Amino acid sequence: MIDDLPDGLTARHPVEEDHPQVLAVLDAWWGGLKGPAGALERSLLLPRLYFQHFTTTSFVVERAAGGADEVAAFLVGFLSQSEPDAAYVHFVGVDPRLHGQGIGRSLYRAFFALARAQGRRYVHCITSPQNSASQAFHARLGFSVSTVKPDYDGPGLDRVTFTLDLAAGGGVGGRVSGGG
Repeated sequence: MIDDLPDGLTARHPVEEDHPQVLAVLDAWWGGLKGPAGALERSLLLPRLYFQHFTTTSFVVERAAGGADEVAAFLVGFLSQSEPDAAYVHFVGVDPRLHGQGIGRSLYRAFFALARAQGRRYVHCITSPQNSASQAFHARLGFSVSTVKPDYDGPGLDRVTFTLDLAAGGGVGGRVSGGG
């Protein structure tokens, strides 16, 4: 499914039972970004429905840990229902202990391939203005990065948006380190 992951990691499409395991890593992986309000915001951004209805366009990366598999990374994405040439990466996380190993890049490349196979030209995503690591990571992947868009997701929920044109050769860059 994803053939360029580091040794010991495997990828698959998520199932509903992955939802609690992914929620459980959010606070630690984001290092408390934006405090308790940020923790609530992150958990609200990943309701169970993503693990029920967007599984064929999303990925979970696991590693064996003490006889059980644990979440090492994930990407939740989907094909736009209203824009037939667009796909959207909704939420991505990589265990910070694994940053710099190309896992985020591998997840995105798998999503880009999936989007291309479905005839999509553009990939969109967003992040908070405080998440400078995410902004740098997306820029290294070739996404165009917007200025801060005030109240993008509601009052006080500013965002930075990203767009990648797959037809222009976007999303095939080399190894990306850190931030993803």
